[in-house]
This record gives sequence, C-alpha cells and structure tokens, in this order.
Amino acid sequence: MRVAAIVLAAGTGSRAGLGAPKQFRTIGGESVLRRSLRLFAAHPRVAAVQPVIDPAYKSQLDEAASGLPNLQKSVAGGATRQASVLAGLESLASKAPEFVLIHDAARPFASAALIDRAIDTVAAHGATTPALPVADTIKRVDHSGRVTDTLDRSALRSIQTPQAFSFQPILDAHRRAAAADHNYFADDAALAEWAGMTVTTFEGEAGNFKLTTADDFLRAQAMDAQLLSDVRSANGFDVHAFGPGDHVVLGGVRIAHSRELVGHSDADVLLHAITDAILGTISAGDIGHHFPPSDPRWHDAASDQFLKHAVQLVAARGGRIAHLDATILCEAPKIAPHAEAMRRNIAAIAGIDVGRVSLKATTTERLGFLGRGEGIAAMASATVRLPWSD
Repeated sequence: MRVAAIVLAAGTGSRAGLGAPKQFRTIGGESVLRRSLRLFAAHPRVAAVQPVIDPAYKSQLDEAASGLPNLQKSVAGGATRQASVLAGLESLASKAPEFVLIHDAARPFASAALIDRAIDTVAAHGATTPALPVADTIKRVDHSGRVTDTLDRSALRSIQTPQAFSFQPILDAHRRAAAADHNYFADDAALAEWAGMTVTTFEGEAGNFKLTTADDFLRAQAMDAQLLSDVRSANGFDVHAFGPGDHVVLGGVRIAHSRELVGHSDADVLLHAITDAILGTISAGDIGHHFPPSDPRWHDAASDQFLKHAVQLVAARGGRIAHLDATILCEAPKIAPHAEAMRRNIAAIAGIDVGRVSLKATTTERLGFLGRGEGIAAMASATVRLPWSD
C-alpha cells in the first residue's frame, strides 16, 4: 500500500452552532463527513481511507460511508485531535502504507488536485502541508489588546489539511509525543517539527476552508450551489414480461408472487428504469450499452450493481444525485406494503438520503398488456447536479 488517508471526525464542532456535530450536518443534501470521505475514497491514488469518529455517532458514519469504496472500519477518536490522529495511525500500522494523508473532515471542499499535490510533494520531501499566503496584515498584541509588533506577512502562511507524511516517521513521532505527554500541538506538521522532521509546504486552495462557525456554513451552502450549478434531469423506462416463478424483485426487494419477471439479469424493472434515468443525465447511453444482455457475466445478475455503476459515473464527473422519482405500473403484486423498503434500498445504493427518493405505484385500469397482467413496467426520472463546464 503506497498511500492511505485518515479523515478526522471525532470532534463536537460546538462553535458551528446548535444541532448535530458539524461533520454530520449537511451541505446541499450531503453530510460534511460524506463529502470528505468521498473525496479520498474516489481518488485513484488513495488505497485506504481510515475514518476516526466518536463511537456515539456510528450510525451517522454508516450513513455517510454508504457505498464508498476503500473505507476501513472506523476507530474511536481520543480526547484531543492529536490523540485521534494517533488512533488512526495505529489502526493503519498493520497495513504499513508508505505515505499517509491526514485530513480534517470539516474541510469538505478539498479537491482531487490538492490530493495529487500532497502525494507528489510528500514523495519528494517526506513531510508537507498545504499553505496559502496571508493576505491580511498580522499584528501581535498583548493581553490588554495593545499592539506590540507588526509581523512581516511575506514570511507567513495559513496552513490547511490534508497534511502528508512518510507513514512510519509520523507514527513514531506521535508515539513519542504521547509517551512524553506532549499534547499541545496545533496540527501534525507542528508535531513533526518538534520531532525533528523537515516540513515543506505546497500550494493550498482558497476553497479548502474549515467549517468552524455558523457563518462558514452559509458560505459553504453558497459555494456548493455555485460549484454544482449544472442541474440536469432525464427519464428512464423499462418493462419486463412475466414468466413462471414464485417472486419478483423490485427495487432490490424480493416480493412473493405467482410469477416472476423474465430478463437476462434479475429483471428488476424499477432499478433498470432508475439506472437509465441517471445515465441520461450525463448522456452516457443506456443500461444495455454498459451491461449488454449478450454478455454472460450479467446473467441473473443483481441489478443493484447497474445502479451503483451509474451513480459512480456521476460521482466521477464531480456530480451528485439530487433526486430520484419513479412509478411502478402493474396490476399485481401490491406495491404499497414494500414501498418503504424499496425507497430505503434505492437510497442506500445511490448514497443519498431516503427523503430524496420518491416512489409511486399505479395500475392501467386493466387496459393493455399491463392491465392483462402480462408484465410490469416502471418509469423514472433523475435529477443531478454537476460542476458547470462549457
């Protein structure tokens, strides 16, 4: 393993205002923690992502981590940020990565390019941190507020995360600090300096700000709307005929029935329609293009992998699923008793809140092939938000 990442999310975030800890609050319908986890989990150069959390919020982590690859089992944070970092490092020790990135979950707007710069710089220097020039004049004041000195801002930098280190040296440094009860370091770069490591800087990002106050969340909401300003909608439709059998699969839920739907895969007409709708939002063809029925790999395949693929394509474009709406058309079986289970399943596969999944069912008043009970159809619409590009 060459590169691992630690995402710190064990704090309370009390300065951000009332409500849940800031890492579990949402921006544009997606939790702050999920945004940070998704950034590292989707990065091709990061092999493992280690979340560090307060165990009291395990269910919120599970929701935030749903469907993300390369995530390790979470570990409990400590009483301080420094203790939480050590817990994350120790959990990765058996995997022996060459480098580790340490990131605050409360910086949800870091970019893949920033991660690339971190990895490139740590490979060359062994310890590094993103930094920005200081734009404001900085003055030193005494306890009464009287100015005692004006600092030369040309030599000052504002420090961000992810900070990157050769793994074993930073683990050893954290162990030494813990053994000596030195728990006062502001960040991992400061601890590395104390341990005798040379720390370099690389170019940070103005958008990679830390969510600390309620005003920061207002700025984040505005930034999110600006970044994902390309809103697209598309439709999907699918139909499958009945054949011999004892159940149907709709929305990934097995429902007892006197017949089953016929198809090359599991014939989940609902997930097929939703998948096509999502593919339509990014002009990526249809489900048959990605999973041709002539390919034996997809014989009797569960359709959740088709939907996951479509969602991943949107994520690869830097986008997010905003809403899914679907209607099932059939005379039987009854959909209502299973609708909530379908919604929860679709939301989990798509990595979105269940409140962003709408599901309805109707009959065709016994008209046509659906009215005669010869099959089931589904139609769906998807709305996604993408970064604007010309």
